[in-house]
Order: sequence, then C-alpha cells, then structure tokens
Amino acid sequence: MGFQWLKIINKDPRLDGMDDLSGMEIPLHYIFKLASHAIHLVVFYERSGNFLWHGPLRLKQHMDRKFVPFRKLHFGRYPGAYEKPELLPVSIDDLKVQIPKNPSGFLEEMSHSRFLECRYREARAFFQLYPDDASLDAVEFRKKAKSLLHLAALTLNNLGVKFWLSSGTCLGWYRQCNIIPHSKDVDLGIFIRDYKADIIPAFQKAGLPLKHKFGKVEDSLELSFQGEGDVKLDIFFFYEEDDHIWNGGTQAKSGKKFKYLFPKFTLCWTEFVELKVHVPCETLQYVEANYGPEWKVPVKTWDWKSSPSNVQDNGVWPVDEWDDVIQIY
Repeated sequence: MGFQWLKIINKDPRLDGMDDLSGMEIPLHYIFKLASHAIHLVVFYERSGNFLWHGPLRLKQHMDRKFVPFRKLHFGRYPGAYEKPELLPVSIDDLKVQIPKNPSGFLEEMSHSRFLECRYREARAFFQLYPDDASLDAVEFRKKAKSLLHLAALTLNNLGVKFWLSSGTCLGWYRQCNIIPHSKDVDLGIFIRDYKADIIPAFQKAGLPLKHKFGKVEDSLELSFQGEGDVKLDIFFFYEEDDHIWNGGTQAKSGKKFKYLFPKFTLCWTEFVELKVHVPCETLQYVEANYGPEWKVPVKTWDWKSSPSNVQDNGVWPVDEWDDVIQIY
C-alpha cells in the first residue's frame, strides 16, 4: 500500500492587485501519509521583494480534518516570509537532498516568520471612494519615497536593527497598499532596546544627512534624515511599559514634549513597494490608536501635536537640556 496524500491549493497572492483579484490557484502544501508517519511538503515561492513566501494551510470544507494531527505541523498556521537561504547538497542515508547552509538561522526565522498580505480588496474599495492621485507630483513623490524606504531598509538591515512601517507609511500600506502621496515623508518605528549608536553615521554614510535629533535614548528619541528633494525619513523610537507602548515627540521652539500611546503589538512581515518589511501584526489596533476610528477617510491637514487620537502632553524639556535634546541641522 502506498502513500495517501492531501494537496492544499489557494489563490496566488502575487497576482493580486488593484485590477485583478482573481489570481489562479497554486499548490501551497502537500501532506503524504503512510501508516502513522507523515511528510509535510511546504511549497515556497519567490516574491518581488526578493524573499521566499509560503501560504497558510487552510483545509477546504470537504477535506478530512483528521488526516494528520494538523496542529502539530510546524508550517502553515500562518503564511510565512523567509530570506532566501543558501542551500547545501548533502547525502542522508544515500539520499541526496539540500539543506540550508545555515540551518540554525533558518530555524530561528521560523519563530517570527508570520506574513500579512496587503489588503488588496479593501484598497480597491478605498480607491473607488477616493480616486488615487495620479498627478506628476504624486508619482514623483512615491518614486522618491520608495527609493528612500529601500535605502533605509538596507541601512538598518546591515546594522541588524529591526524596524517596522509606522505612522502614515503604515496607514498607506494598510489602507491603500501604497504610499500616501500627500504624506511627504517615510515613517519607521524601532524599539528603543534595538537602538544602536551606529544608526546616525550609517545613514549619513548612505547619503542621508541628519535633519534633526530630538530627545535622548532614555526618553522620546526621534531622528529625521533628509532624503532626495523634500522627502524625509522619520524614525520614531518606541518604549515598552507593562500595558502599553509609546513614542515621544518634541516641539523644537517651545521644548514641549508629547507622548503617543499604542496597545502592545508584535511584528509580522509584509511586502510593500517590492520590499520585505515589518508591520505591526495587530495593524488595525495600531492604526486606530494613531488615527482614530475614521482612519479610512483621507486627511490632508494633519497636526502631529493635536491630530493623533493617542497624543498626550508629556511636560517640557528642562532648558538646560535643550542643547542635547533639541538638535536641528
């Protein structure tokens, strides 16, 4: 008696987009069973962000839910994203196979590989209500912002600093699968525990001069770098408390401090402007904290000191610290 087997297929997300939501189906998982043994074959696909992706293991209604103990399978509860591993040919019991050259690195990736797909259907509905800005200025800004995001990701990845899309850049990904053309900057978040003193010199070496540095490592740190033209990169550092996470803001002329509170979140991978990048897994809660329940409605006039739903006054920097905590270049 040979193997029994199960094939899991689903739509190819690489074909999803604004105009075509009917991607053809592709194989995602195969499960082969012989007596009490099972082989789980996970199919990895290359994505445009130059990484590997596997889909979720979702059983169709007619499938045998007792075929194998599905909960014990290591892959498939969520879609996953991985760096392309270098493969090494090896022989196991005279069987020639390939394994990742760095097995421990691959296994370590497994624990935080969860991937979120862009919400193409909702993005299409958004653009039906609010037609996309196709002006030359908007196209040019998106091009510069994409280039800046790629450069920032390369710089931070080379330093081993974990970051995620934050503020308006995160909203653009979640709401419309694109950069918001009137946002005028790229926003990233970094946990303060991942801060490295090398960050500023690394960005300067990459051709992005420091525009301002507000706060300090212990409190409300934020960095802003000048990209091409008038596009800037804002990096906000996040501080973890027992029941929430926050980042700070500083008004240069008055020394006033502000605090932005978020519910605790974890990080997932996504693909955005052809880049594998982190976003908060709990994206809706993150976006709602920042932009309130009306986040689906575009707002072109935004005051960072009063518009966010989660902003709080946080005192004033002592005047004798201004030289350190308010640096403008």
